[in-house]
Parts: sequence; structure tokens; C-alpha cells
Amino acid sequence: MKEYVKLWEASLTRDGSYDDRFILGVRTTGIYCKPSCPARRPLRKNVEFYSTAAQAERAGLRPCLRCKPLDNEGLLARRIREACAYMQSNMDEKITLKILADRAGISPHHFQRTFKAAMGVSPKQYGRALRLQQLRPNLKAAKDVTRAVFESGYGSSSQVYQDSGLSLGMTPSEYRAHGRGKTISYACLQSPFGLLMLGATDRGLCFVQFGPSHAGLLTQLREEYSDASIQPMRDPAPPEFRCWIDALNAHLAGSRRHLDLPLDVRHTGFRMQVWLYLQTIPYGEVRSYSEVAAALGKPKAARAVAGACARNAVALAIPCHRVIRGSGQLGGYRWGLERKRALLERERAST
Repeated sequence: MKEYVKLWEASLTRDGSYDDRFILGVRTTGIYCKPSCPARRPLRKNVEFYSTAAQAERAGLRPCLRCKPLDNEGLLARRIREACAYMQSNMDEKITLKILADRAGISPHHFQRTFKAAMGVSPKQYGRALRLQQLRPNLKAAKDVTRAVFESGYGSSSQVYQDSGLSLGMTPSEYRAHGRGKTISYACLQSPFGLLMLGATDRGLCFVQFGPSHAGLLTQLREEYSDASIQPMRDPAPPEFRCWIDALNAHLAGSRRHLDLPLDVRHTGFRMQVWLYLQTIPYGEVRSYSEVAAALGKPKAARAVAGACARNAVALAIPCHRVIRGSGQLGGYRWGLERKRALLERERAST
């Protein structure tokens, strides 16, 4: 709230130093302006603040013809590009939000909003993606995942899970016990690709699957975790669960490419390698089972890669739909080949 008071005061004084920091949107006129715009100021209740012109336009507003707010977009884009380049060149250093904001000459809060609006992820998430990108060739060259982890600058394997969105997940004993002692909350949502059920523990998502009916999906969840306490998500849902649903909806709509969701999944060492690699496949691209196996330094393990994909219980968050046969055929998909084809077509159309 204090930030909005500051932005409103900058608008009232037509402070030009804020022109590259935010956009002033006016609901009653349907336009957006620079803070320094000479036009008469609207009532505060009719004003919204946006990080970028793109955000204002998604809200249905059009640019002001007097102050031409789009002229600032090039400067903001350049600052974000410079920040990305700085992070790429200094991956061995601890780069804080304040360091990036100071280099850009804007406040940390505003830099965070501007960066996320431009890149679709926060600076922290972008840094994680860079480290995972560095891990990828090391996974290919190293004899085992532990060596690759340390050669990529991680202090421990747990940091890889944190960066990739994978929590350490259920222990083998927890999984063999079919979730005994765990509480799993679930909810369904309608998506462009059919009904989707989400199941979550206190650690993260453990079940993200498509199905024809609520009853059928609930049966699958209970079979997978037969000894867990399974219950409907309470209403209202916890904020973090609501955020996960919003992220999945945006991803399925094509407006959010990167998913950074905490997962509570059972894994072996090899499955972890496969799933980590799948999360590095760029949105809209595919790899063959053989290419994944080769990238992991195990060129003869294509069948094992296919098996790891088939055992994935969290659709989308671990994008196994991006793995196809070397012939170009889709290969398998536990939620149906037509759905796999549709997901890939949506991603290609959104790139």
C-alpha cells in the first residue's frame, strides 16, 4: 500500500524520474500514461498502476497520444536484458535483488515487478534456471549425477531439487507404505485439455493428472496412495495452492511458459536425472528418448528414459509430453496421444 501511495504522489507531481518505473492506467478513459503526462489527473479510485505497457494493454487499455508511454518500453527492455547478461556472466557469485536493482537504477520492488513482467519469472527463478542450464551439459559429461551437481556449482543435491522445483519428495519407505501417515488434499479444475486433478501434501504437489471424470481421478489417487488420508481441498484453499492452480491455468493457456512448482514425488536416482533434464527442455521444443539418454551420459538407456516418463505422476510440472520418438512419432503418453499432440501444438503456437 505504501508503494502505491508513493506512485500516486509521483503521478500528482508529474515526476518524470518515474517514467521508466511504472504506467498509470485510467479505467474511465481506457488509456494509460507516463507519470509525467501533462493531462489532467483522474480521481484516485479510477487509477491502476502497471509495471509495463504490456500489462496495461492486457487489461484493455490503450496508450495515451500525448505522452506516448510506449517510448519508455525500449529503455526498460534494455535494462532487463543487461540484468540477464550480468546474471549469466556472474553465476559463481551471489547476486541479490538489491544488486540487480541498483545496477538498473530503480527500487528492488519495482525491479522485481518489471523483471517478472518482462521474463515471466522472478530474478531468483531466472537464476535457478541458469544454474540448471549449466547443470545440463555437466550431466552429459559426468559419470554420475553427484559429480555433475558439484561441478555445476551446487553445494548439495538438495539445492538441485530446490532450483528445479523438485522437493526431496517422499522417502522410499513413505512411498512403499502407500503414503501412510500423509495427508493429501485434492481439487479438480477444467482445462483446455480436459479435467485435471491436483493432489498435494504439505511439501508440494504429488499428483497432477488428466482424466475423464472426477470419480475416476479420485480412484487413481486413492490407488496410488491407498494408506494416506485423502480429503478435498478446503474452501477457501490455502494461498499457495491457489497460486499453483493459477500457474497451471496460465501455463495451459499459453501465457506462462515456465512452471516453478514445489513437488513431493517419489524418485530413484535415474528418474531424478531424467525429470531434471525434462524440466530444462525449452517450452515449444521436443527431444527424443535417445537424445535424453545421451544427454544423461547413458546412450543405451532410451527405454529406461521412456519408463521414467511413463512413471511421471505430475503432468506439466515435469513435461514428459516434450519427449518423442527419434522417428518423429509421438511415442507414448499416459494421458493419451491426442492430448500430447494438443499440448505440443499449443506450445508451438505460443512461441
